[in-house]
Amino acid sequence: MEDMKKRKMEDMNNGLQLATSSSSSSSQEHLRSLLEPLSKPQLVELLSRVGSQYPSIAEEIKSIASADPAHRKLFVRGLAWNTTSETLCAAFQVHGEIEEGAVIYDKATGKSRGYGFITYKHMESTQNALRAPSKLIDGRMAVCNLACEGLTGATTPDLAQRKLYIGGLSPEITTEMLLNFFGRHGEIEEGSVAYDKDTNDSRGFGFVTYKTVEAAKKAIEDPQKLLGGRSVTVKLADTHKGKPVQTQIPPPMINLAGIPLAAGYPQPGKVHANTPPVGYNYPQNVASYPNSSYASPPAAAAQYSTQPPMSYPQVPLKKDPIGIPPTTPVGMGGYPFYLGKQ
Repeated sequence: MEDMKKRKMEDMNNGLQLATSSSSSSSQEHLRSLLEPLSKPQLVELLSRVGSQYPSIAEEIKSIASADPAHRKLFVRGLAWNTTSETLCAAFQVHGEIEEGAVIYDKATGKSRGYGFITYKHMESTQNALRAPSKLIDGRMAVCNLACEGLTGATTPDLAQRKLYIGGLSPEITTEMLLNFFGRHGEIEEGSVAYDKDTNDSRGFGFVTYKTVEAAKKAIEDPQKLLGGRSVTVKLADTHKGKPVQTQIPPPMINLAGIPLAAGYPQPGKVHANTPPVGYNYPQNVASYPNSSYASPPAAAAQYSTQPPMSYPQVPLKKDPIGIPPTTPVGMGGYPFYLGKQ
């Protein structure tokens, strides 16, 4: 009897489990059908609100978001030539635990290429780093963005109006001095002095990129441009090379009013009443020739009668004497000239 009761209890429990699993699957399918029509902003708002109320859901969201390394990897550009992977990681570890970080070096020369990558362990650390993308590392302002975006994610349509070229810098001016001087006009997103890659000496110019176009205009219009005892040049970076602007000259317009046209064409400015459209149709209609035969002209009558050829007796030819014939000497006046005997 007891065995019978145990079997009945097990069957009831199995039935309840099957019913619960089927109801949960049906409810999940029902929820999925409700969520599919929602837009991305609506889903983000819904999950953020639910995650803030239930910590377990928040942890699930964090694990799913951090599973893809593309959401945790940063591209860092504008590094100094002497920046190493250790100094790069030290500058970014304030935002969270770093899984991997390295400066990219040229394989042929072994020197830094001026950029590197930082991969955080959690996506939250990456988001915190992106809130402050500019960092001063080894005297140069470095800027970061998501590596999956590349350089396209770092550029904006108004970048040409925000990036300035600073020329005429003295060799003693550092990047910190440059940023402090131009920071009075507005917040700077990126900027540094240009250094020689081999000697690490200043090249006498630099670049400053403001976060707003208004700040860049103030820097250009500021009459006080004396830095380090020198008057510096400030202008848009796209125009510092002095490239001439090529303008297209429109072709000259020819007035046809004073030019006489060929006969048959309407003259401009004149009224032609009942003038049909001028034009030629090809092929033109040509009158056909009559199919009549023409008689050949009559042959002219012979004026002279034909005569048989006449034979003539052969005359023997006389041979000329050999030599030049003697000539009588002729004197003046045409008279003969005789030489006396000696």
